Amino acid sequence: MNDLRYRPKNNFIQTANWQELFTLTEHWKSDLLFYKDDLRFLHKLIDNYFMYVSKKENIDSVLDIEVNLLKVDKQCASLLKNTNEHLHYITEFIDNPFAGHSAQFRTDHENLEEAFTEFVKDFRKNRKDVFGITEHIINVEELVRRLNIIST
Repeated sequence: MNDLRYRPKNNFIQTANWQELFTLTEHWKSDLLFYKDDLRFLHKLIDNYFMYVSKKENIDSVLDIEVNLLKVDKQCASLLKNTNEHLHYITEFIDNPFAGHSAQFRTDHENLEEAFTEFVKDFRKNRKDVFGITEHIINVEELVRRLNIIST
Protein backbone atom coordinates (compact mmCIF):
# COMPACT_ATOMS: atom_id res chain seq x y z
CA MET A 1 0.00 0.00 0.00
CA ASN A 2 3.00 2.29 0.22
CA ASP A 3 3.35 2.37 -3.55
CA LEU A 4 0.27 4.11 -4.97
CA ARG A 5 1.66 4.80 -8.43
CA TYR A 6 -0.42 4.09 -11.53
CA ARG A 7 2.50 3.78 -13.92
CA PRO A 8 4.45 0.66 -14.68
CA LYS A 9 7.67 0.17 -12.74
CA ASN A 10 11.20 0.78 -13.92
CA ASN A 11 11.92 3.83 -16.03
CA PHE A 12 8.48 4.30 -17.59
CA ILE A 13 8.52 8.08 -17.21
CA GLN A 14 11.88 8.33 -18.97
CA THR A 15 10.86 6.09 -21.88
CA ALA A 16 7.12 6.73 -22.30
CA ASN A 17 5.90 8.70 -25.26
CA TRP A 18 4.04 11.98 -24.75
CA GLN A 19 0.62 10.44 -25.31
CA GLU A 20 1.24 7.85 -22.57
CA LEU A 21 2.32 10.57 -20.14
CA PHE A 22 -0.71 12.63 -21.12
CA THR A 23 -3.04 9.68 -20.41
CA LEU A 24 -1.39 9.02 -17.06
CA THR A 25 -1.69 12.69 -16.09
CA GLU A 26 -5.34 12.78 -17.13
CA HIS A 27 -5.95 9.86 -14.74
CA TRP A 28 -4.38 11.93 -11.98
CA LYS A 29 -6.61 14.87 -12.84
CA SER A 30 -9.71 12.68 -12.83
CA ASP A 31 -8.75 11.24 -9.47
CA LEU A 32 -8.09 14.69 -8.04
CA LEU A 33 -11.53 15.88 -9.13
CA PHE A 34 -13.03 12.86 -7.38
CA TYR A 35 -11.00 13.55 -4.24
CA LYS A 36 -12.10 17.19 -4.36
CA ASP A 37 -15.76 16.07 -4.31
CA ASP A 38 -15.03 13.57 -1.58
CA LEU A 39 -13.38 16.29 0.51
CA ARG A 40 -16.53 18.37 0.17
CA PHE A 41 -18.52 15.37 1.45
CA LEU A 42 -16.14 14.91 4.40
CA HIS A 43 -16.56 18.57 5.37
CA LYS A 44 -20.36 18.18 5.27
CA LEU A 45 -20.12 15.04 7.35
CA ILE A 46 -18.15 16.85 10.01
CA ASP A 47 -20.52 19.83 9.90
CA ASN A 48 -23.56 17.60 10.27
CA TYR A 49 -22.26 15.81 13.35
CA PHE A 50 -20.42 18.71 14.95
CA MET A 51 -23.68 20.11 16.29
CA TYR A 52 -24.18 16.96 18.36
CA VAL A 53 -20.84 17.17 20.11
CA SER A 54 -21.05 18.04 23.78
CA LYS A 55 -17.75 16.81 25.23
CA LYS A 56 -14.75 19.13 25.02
CA GLU A 57 -12.34 16.37 23.97
CA ASN A 58 -14.65 15.47 21.08
CA ILE A 59 -14.83 19.12 20.06
CA ASP A 60 -11.04 19.34 20.12
CA SER A 61 -10.72 16.16 18.05
CA VAL A 62 -13.20 17.40 15.46
CA LEU A 63 -11.43 20.76 15.22
CA ASP A 64 -8.05 19.05 14.74
CA ILE A 65 -9.48 16.87 12.00
CA GLU A 66 -11.10 19.88 10.34
CA VAL A 67 -7.77 21.76 10.33
CA ASN A 68 -6.04 18.74 8.79
CA LEU A 69 -8.82 18.41 6.23
CA LEU A 70 -8.36 22.06 5.25
CA LYS A 71 -4.66 21.35 4.66
CA VAL A 72 -5.58 18.43 2.40
CA ASP A 73 -8.05 20.74 0.58
CA LYS A 74 -5.22 23.16 -0.17
CA GLN A 75 -2.98 20.29 -1.19
CA CYS A 76 -5.66 19.03 -3.60
CA ALA A 77 -6.24 22.48 -5.10
CA SER A 78 -2.53 23.02 -5.62
CA LEU A 79 -2.09 19.58 -7.19
CA LEU A 80 -5.06 20.13 -9.48
CA LYS A 81 -3.58 23.45 -10.63
CA ASN A 82 -0.16 21.86 -11.20
CA THR A 83 -1.70 18.90 -13.01
CA ASN A 84 -3.63 21.20 -15.35
CA GLU A 85 -0.45 23.13 -16.12
CA HIS A 86 1.39 19.86 -16.64
CA LEU A 87 -1.28 18.68 -19.10
CA HIS A 88 -0.83 21.94 -20.98
CA TYR A 89 2.93 21.34 -21.26
CA ILE A 90 2.42 17.77 -22.41
CA THR A 91 0.07 19.02 -25.11
CA GLU A 92 2.81 21.38 -26.28
CA PHE A 93 5.26 18.46 -26.42
CA ILE A 94 2.75 16.35 -28.37
CA ASP A 95 2.30 19.18 -30.86
CA ASN A 96 6.04 19.92 -31.03
CA PRO A 97 8.35 17.34 -29.44
CA PHE A 98 11.28 19.74 -29.64
CA ALA A 99 9.46 22.60 -27.86
CA GLY A 100 11.35 22.33 -24.58
CA HIS A 101 13.60 20.36 -22.32
CA SER A 102 12.33 16.81 -22.34
CA ALA A 103 14.61 15.62 -19.52
CA GLN A 104 13.55 18.43 -17.18
CA PHE A 105 9.90 17.87 -18.03
CA ARG A 106 10.18 14.18 -17.21
CA THR A 107 11.82 15.03 -13.88
CA ASP A 108 8.95 17.44 -13.20
CA HIS A 109 6.54 14.63 -14.09
CA GLU A 110 8.18 12.36 -11.52
CA ASN A 111 7.94 15.13 -8.91
CA LEU A 112 4.26 15.63 -9.69
CA GLU A 113 3.71 11.92 -9.32
CA GLU A 114 5.44 11.95 -5.93
CA ALA A 115 3.26 14.87 -4.81
CA PHE A 116 0.16 13.05 -6.01
CA THR A 117 1.18 9.89 -4.15
CA GLU A 118 1.78 11.87 -0.95
CA PHE A 119 -1.58 13.59 -1.34
CA VAL A 120 -3.39 10.25 -1.68
CA LYS A 121 -1.73 9.01 1.53
CA ASP A 122 -2.72 12.21 3.37
CA PHE A 123 -6.23 12.07 1.97
CA ARG A 124 -6.76 8.46 3.04
CA LYS A 125 -5.50 9.17 6.55
CA ASN A 126 -7.80 12.16 6.90
CA ARG A 127 -10.77 10.27 5.50
CA LYS A 128 -10.16 7.51 8.02
CA ASP A 129 -9.93 10.11 10.81
CA VAL A 130 -13.20 11.76 9.74
CA PHE A 131 -15.06 8.45 9.68
CA GLY A 132 -13.48 7.44 12.98
CA ILE A 133 -14.50 10.60 14.82
CA THR A 134 -17.94 10.53 13.23
CA GLU A 135 -18.48 6.98 14.39
CA HIS A 136 -17.19 7.89 17.86
CA ILE A 137 -19.48 10.91 18.07
CA ILE A 138 -22.47 8.88 16.96
CA ASN A 139 -21.78 6.19 19.56
CA VAL A 140 -20.66 8.29 22.54
CA GLU A 141 -22.91 11.28 22.06
CA GLU A 142 -25.93 9.04 21.45
CA LEU A 143 -25.15 7.27 24.72
CA VAL A 144 -24.95 10.65 26.50
CA ARG A 145 -28.29 11.74 25.02
CA ARG A 146 -29.94 8.49 26.06
CA LEU A 147 -28.60 8.80 29.58
CA ASN A 148 -29.92 12.35 29.75
CA ILE A 149 -33.35 11.19 28.60
CA ILE A 150 -33.39 8.39 31.18
CA SER A 151 -32.34 10.71 33.99
CA THR A 152 -35.07 13.27 33.23
